Amino acid sequence: MNWVSDHADELNVNPSQIAVGGDSAGGNLSAVMAIKAKEQGSPPLTYQLLIYPAVSTDIRFDFPSMTENANGYLLTVDSIRWFYSQYLRNEEDAMNPYSSPLLYKNVTSLPPAMVITAEFDPLRYEGKAYAERLQQAGVPVHYTCYKGMFHQFFNLGHEVDAAKAAIMEAPTS
Repeated sequence: MNWVSDHADELNVNPSQIAVGGDSAGGNLSAVMAIKAKEQGSPPLTYQLLIYPAVSTDIRFDFPSMTENANGYLLTVDSIRWFYSQYLRNEEDAMNPYSSPLLYKNVTSLPPAMVITAEFDPLRYEGKAYAERLQQAGVPVHYTCYKGMFHQFFNLGHEVDAAKAAIMEAPTS
């Protein structure tokens, strides 16, 4: 994000209109970047788009959607365990708010957010919990859970009406 701000002229972007966004692990990284920007005081971020974000690396898998959607819907709990084993050095890292933004203590003053989740996604409840945490802290949040959808549905806008709707719902400027 600092690089984008530092190269705004070269990129032909407005440095006062930088946003972050990502899906799944990219949603995790986007949430962490919003936290880091807040802590550093620059560059100021204007928005965060978090699509079925993995915002809790808690290896206890306490969220009900981890059980309800553990298998059969593209992203499985076993694959999440494997991803975490690639992302985290050890179990203690799972409790670090820079790997698990849901644990970050002071989410006030984070940029407005859109959080999109899918009904049949193991990450559904943690995305919803993060949206609720932001809202409770006074951060403007738009949250939508797409019924009947699964992890990665957002990438199917060329074929799935709900994905087209989610893409249209996501801000473009």
